[in-house]
Amino acid sequence: MVKKKKITITDVNNQKIMEAKKVIKEQKEKIKLEKKAIWKKKRAKFKKTKLGKLCFWLSDDRDSYSFSEVFGVTIVSLILGAFACFSVFMIMSGGRNYFKMAKQLSKFYDVYDAITSNYYGEIDKDELIESAIDGMVSSVGDVYTSYNDAKATDSFNQLVNGTYEGIGCTITLRDNQVVVVEVYDDTPAMKAGLKANDIIKSVDGKNASELGVTELSNYIKTEANGKIKMVIVRDKEDKTLTLERSKVEIPSVTSEIYEKNNKKIGFIRIDIFSSVTTKQFSKTLKELEKNDIQGLVIDVRDNNGGYLTSVTDIVSSLLPKGKVIYQIQTDSKRKVTKDKTSEKREYPIAVITNGGSASASEILVASIKESYDGFVVGTKTYGKGTVQQVKKLADGSMVKYTVENWLTPKGNWINEKGIDPTDE
Repeated sequence: MVKKKKITITDVNNQKIMEAKKVIKEQKEKIKLEKKAIWKKKRAKFKKTKLGKLCFWLSDDRDSYSFSEVFGVTIVSLILGAFACFSVFMIMSGGRNYFKMAKQLSKFYDVYDAITSNYYGEIDKDELIESAIDGMVSSVGDVYTSYNDAKATDSFNQLVNGTYEGIGCTITLRDNQVVVVEVYDDTPAMKAGLKANDIIKSVDGKNASELGVTELSNYIKTEANGKIKMVIVRDKEDKTLTLERSKVEIPSVTSEIYEKNNKKIGFIRIDIFSSVTTKQFSKTLKELEKNDIQGLVIDVRDNNGGYLTSVTDIVSSLLPKGKVIYQIQTDSKRKVTKDKTSEKREYPIAVITNGGSASASEILVASIKESYDGFVVGTKTYGKGTVQQVKKLADGSMVKYTVENWLTPKGNWINEKGIDPTDE
């Protein structure tokens, strides 16, 4: 007698699950076939259109193609490829049309090729290019549009950036000796004990007088490695100092306090509007105000300008919010720049000027005169009412060119006119 297997509830449930999975699988297959049928219908309908015929020239449904079809597809592919390459080229070139530029410069190329290929003597090709660029910039007829080679650009950048790699002092040649003129605060030179009027005898064994000021400065800034050994003469005695080159911030702001008639007047001298001038001006002004100054004198004599952003930030710390700092004019459009900060001063302010006060200095002068109702003391300013941009080139050189005019808060263009003082 065969014993029957006992069926449990678990077995029943497992059987139901298996049947359900089978139904789901069948339904999925059915849906898949339906989707495939729908796709085939759409494909067949699309193939009847002009675009469909073009797209299906090389479809898998065909075994051979006519010459005209292959030729047509090849031409279309070349056109699309050329368009793609041109698009990439335009993006990488910043939108410049080099094909048009090449046509415009074809005469220059011909002359350059004729000279470099046929001239019987030695030719410095770099000098040819430098001279050509210099001549092109000069022909613009704008004294503020200029070209600087890599060496001049480096000096310019150090000046306007307000920082450089060095030891932090200025030197001059006096009686055929290299003499220290000034030592900057918190620099390697000051930390090493270098002082004004010290005579530099040698640097790393190199005779300072034989090198001269320029070569000695360049050696310290660029060639010297690690510790720098400097022999100086002070009070007729030789001293050896050890210095290490580092990043140095060039001071562009100096100050004093004058007391007269029981009043304290703060005095700030600004040499240039570099990228560090705003920070130095703010720090200096706050130190003066801690001493309860009752007025401020700003000296910009022989300050020929600098960064527009620097002078804008300085003026913003003085004017009441909403006052106009300057206006920019490009063609027929004007853009007014106003003070957006809550910081302001209320005591009297005077600016000292002369014929060497130019550009950014004149923006400061105009805003104090017209928007602060301050005083301008001295002589008429230089008269530079244009703004320049700088284009850095791959070899380290740069070209500077005029892009727009700036106007005073009241809309006056001071170019070649200058700003008259309120108290001459």
